[in-house]
Order: sequence, then structure tokens, then C-alpha cells
Amino acid sequence: MTLQEKVQGDLKVAMKAKDSDRTGAIRILIGEFGRQFEKVLTDEQVVAIIKKLIKSERELLAAQGRDSSPFLTIMEEYLPKAATEEEIRAWIEANIDVSAYGNRMQAMRPVMNHFGSAADGNVVKKILQSIP
Repeated sequence: MTLQEKVQGDLKVAMKAKDSDRTGAIRILIGEFGRQFEKVLTDEQVVAIIKKLIKSERELLAAQGRDSSPFLTIMEEYLPKAATEEEIRAWIEANIDVSAYGNRMQAMRPVMNHFGSAADGNVVKKILQSIP
């Protein structure tokens, strides 16, 4: 089952449970699916849409002086489990020779290619900057 199918199935469950927060959040997400050129999306495309919505919601909450919202919590449930800082650091130390790069940030590409959407770019950047 693709992530897109899971989201669409979750809408039915939320509607039957009369969960208005979840129903509204999922409808917004499905609306974003409809704006895409392709109608059947890969999991990577769905995750990118979710991340875009989360970023937008965080900016809105920051402007309002709030930390979280039901929408943000629901959207984060659909993201894949994020790699921990320790996992990322261990992989970098085992697989990347930072001295081979002119600039440490050039090592971000292989790290992000390995972890994909499971790694936050800001966390990877922080780790690369902290490596001696």
C-alpha cells in the first residue's frame, strides 16, 4: 500500500470516527495531491508534499507565537521515522572521509542520498560542522 493510498484510507476512518481535526488535515493533504501533475504519486512525492505543509504550518505558528497545532501533529504522523543524530553521525564517521572534500558541506550530498527523507538537512549540517 502506498502512502497516498494510506492517506486516502485514513480519511474514511477519520470521517467515520467523526474526528474533525484529522478529517480536515487529511482533506488539505489530499487537496495538495490533486494539485500535482501526476495523479498517482510516489511515496517520496507524498513525503515532499507533507514536509512542505509542515514547513508552512510551522511558519504560521511561529508568527502566531505558538509551538504546535493538531494539524502539525497529524502531518508529522505520516512522515517516515527520522534517523537520529547518533545514527547519522555513526554513518558519516564510518563512510565519509570529510578531509577529502574542500568544504565539509560538500559531504552533505552523499549523506542525504543515503538517508533520503529520513534525515533532516539541518541536523546533517550541524553534525558536519561539528566534525573536527
